This record gives sequence, structure tokens and C-alpha cells, in this order.
Amino acid sequence: MTAEQTLALIKPDAMEKKLQGKIIDDILNAGFTIKTMKMLQLSKEKARKFYAVHQGKEFYAPLVAFMTSGPVIALLLEKVNAIEDYRNLMGKTDPAEAVKGSLREKYGESTRRNAVHGSDSPENAKKEIAFFF
Repeated sequence: MTAEQTLALIKPDAMEKKLQGKIIDDILNAGFTIKTMKMLQLSKEKARKFYAVHQGKEFYAPLVAFMTSGPVIALLLEKVNAIEDYRNLMGKTDPAEAVKGSLREKYGESTRRNAVHGSDSPENAKKEIAFFF
């Protein structure tokens, strides 16, 4: 089987709590290869563009404000079945509903402050990887 790539983001809430090392360990222990990664501060313009699909929704402005509130780490992950496997590792958006042991269950605190982001489809993975790398 061919390896697949996906984007992962470690969000500002996890960075603020200094959880990036634990999250990266969990990703590596789940069998992912980190092809490249970088830490950056999203500008409002870049965050608006990244989350443009949510423009007009009530959570759009607070999401942009949150994602620009501190640095993020963008990771290009690779593994067979990377997109689905990383989504399973992340857990549900709401940490209270996330499977025990998932990143969001362990490190998230709310639907917005949920520690990590991951691509949800091959099409979005391509777009998101290109956006950051």
C-alpha cells in the first residue's frame, strides 16, 4: 500500500500549555513519519483564508481570533491511511465525546480549544499541505 500524507496542526491552546512534545510523541508512537514541520504565528489574513470554508458561521470570527492568539506547529505527516488514522488519533471535535486516549480527549478542553487539527479528506489534505508548505 502507498503512504498517504496529511496535515496536522498543534493549536495555540496546546502550545500555551507546552503540550507539543507529548502530542508529537503520540503522533510518532502511532506510526506516523513527520516529513517536515514548522512553528509559525498565523496572521489574521492567513487564518481567515485557511478557515474560509466557515466564513459566515457564528464561530468563524472566534476561531480566527483563537488561531491567531499564539504560535502553531504545522506538521506534514505520512503513513499508509494517514488521513483516517490521524483523524482517529485526534478524536472527536468535542474532547468530552472523544475516545479515551485520543489527542483531544487527553489534551483538549472544548470544541474550539481542542489542541489539534487534521485534514478531513484527500482533497483537503492536498490544499492544507500546500497552504502551509
